[in-house]
Amino acid sequence: MNYLKLINKYSQTLLFWFFIFFCIFFCSNTHAYVLQGSHIIELMLKNIGKNKSLRVSQRLIIYNSAEIEQPVDIDEVLSYSFPEKFRSDIVSKNFQRYYILSKKLSVTIIGDRIVSETESQLDYYKDILLYNSIELLEERFSELEIDCSISSLGRFQGNIAYIIGAEYPDLTVSQLWVEKKTFRPFRWILIPNKSNIHEEPLEIRYFSWEKAGNAWYPARVEFYQNDILIQKIIVKNIEINPLFSEDIFNIRQIKAVYRLGTMPK
Repeated sequence: MNYLKLINKYSQTLLFWFFIFFCIFFCSNTHAYVLQGSHIIELMLKNIGKNKSLRVSQRLIIYNSAEIEQPVDIDEVLSYSFPEKFRSDIVSKNFQRYYILSKKLSVTIIGDRIVSETESQLDYYKDILLYNSIELLEERFSELEIDCSISSLGRFQGNIAYIIGAEYPDLTVSQLWVEKKTFRPFRWILIPNKSNIHEEPLEIRYFSWEKAGNAWYPARVEFYQNDILIQKIIVKNIEINPLFSEDIFNIRQIKAVYRLGTMPK
């Protein structure tokens, strides 16, 4: 009888340690499948691909706000000269807006005056498309307080994703979601730092990636604040590798010419 009790006790101890070993092994292997943030960025950029330049014609739809009672549908033309020059032109009978970014300089012109020399939060969506090198994108993420040393796995609307900058399900910090199968970004959460008291958290979602030359480009982009759709972009046409005059990205020249009452097109 004592012999049977000893065997039973030994079996229980063995089972206990087997359970502990299984938990440690399972947890460590689960964690191993979460890639490092820098590796996720590398695979994302490799998947998206590269072109020399793009001209994108799109519809910009702005939804109800305190200033706008009905949705406004505007034609917009984007000019990308990779990896650090970008321009947005909105020109209609009653409204003109030009936004130009060249390396670290930017300017926004509305109507007949310069309204800003800093970037708007709503213009950040183009960053993961424009900065098509690991160094530039990691630098940009650092500026926007996305911690690339943190990564995790999460799920959103049925999509399993790698998350750069947060431990799932934390939504209180800035983070980028990259689809696990395709390595295409589809969700970008931007949390303003404490110094930006006039900005609110913004969520950008990318849909319907289409092949454009040697790269992929999202045919639809949506912007949310407090889970409310505030803005949408629908791409109409993409021109691959157009030739641009350097003058259209020359911010210092644009400022000088603009003061004389004209605007380079």
